[in-house]
Amino acid sequence: YIGALGARVICDNIPGLVNKQRQLCQRYPDIMQSVGEGAKEWIRECQHQFRHHRWNCSTLDRDHTVFGRVMLRSSREAAFVYAISSAGVVYAITRACSQGDLKACSCDPLKRGRSKDERGEFDWGGCSDNINYGIRFAKAFVDAKEKKVKDARALMNLHNNRCGRMAVKRFLKLECKCHGVSGSCALRTCWLAMSDFRKTGDYLRKKYNGAIQVTMNQDGTGFTVANKNFRKPTKTDLVYFENSPDYCVMDKSAGSLGTAGRVCNKMSRGTDGCEVMCCGRGYDTTRVTRVTKCECKFHWCCAVRCKECEDTVDVHTCKAPKRAEWLDQT
Repeated sequence: YIGALGARVICDNIPGLVNKQRQLCQRYPDIMQSVGEGAKEWIRECQHQFRHHRWNCSTLDRDHTVFGRVMLRSSREAAFVYAISSAGVVYAITRACSQGDLKACSCDPLKRGRSKDERGEFDWGGCSDNINYGIRFAKAFVDAKEKKVKDARALMNLHNNRCGRMAVKRFLKLECKCHGVSGSCALRTCWLAMSDFRKTGDYLRKKYNGAIQVTMNQDGTGFTVANKNFRKPTKTDLVYFENSPDYCVMDKSAGSLGTAGRVCNKMSRGTDGCEVMCCGRGYDTTRVTRVTKCECKFHWCCAVRCKECEDTVDVHTCKAPKRAEWLDQT
């Protein structure tokens, strides 16, 4: 625990931090703990969004970059990871503020007095999520690394970081409680709350699908589209420079783990189907016996009793590439 060990010792031993990040870490150790919790959440979300894809957002143990060499290429996968991780930091800090876990912030202090929406007037009450604090801290902490260097990749990362931060704000919703005679809504007390992080994940996944390939403009301050037939990126579009590596085969230099051994769906024609997932190499089928709970009955009061059923299913896994193909790639 940070408090017991001392923030300086902890922060000095986190690999990959730049000076500004180390200073923020030492000054706000409780926030760093929330950032750590947030990291687990956005990695889970990334893996959920890409669970049926050749690149499945796989992480590497004992690697402070989390995703290894796949992040070295300025691909649309890197763009998504920067956006979702930035969003995850905003989400985690904002939630910790509202829960009273942090010394530096609490509920949004600006949501006071009266206001109105399409249903009429209401009073601000409860605890509105302090999203602006979450965004400010995430910007200071996450962007610090990119501001150390003034190159094309840093500009790309800053752009995608911002997309992620703003995506969380996009899904703030007004929640209200009614007061009045027998629950009539003569008076309402309302607060702003973040939506479930899945909404941000779904939104950024759509942005990944429509990400725009760009090049640096000549004065190095922004982007121009790589293909003149495409529209210019807006502030909410993810941008990338390089095409993705071929995730079909293992290529350590590009960070690709390949799809050999991945489970695929024989009946699907989509990205989770064996034809697409296995890159045309074919698949192996094994029979697996699964034990599941079945014929569950509710017994008065408060008990559910189930039988255990065995069923045999076929599991399809992608074949490895033939030896010669594989040698070409490594």
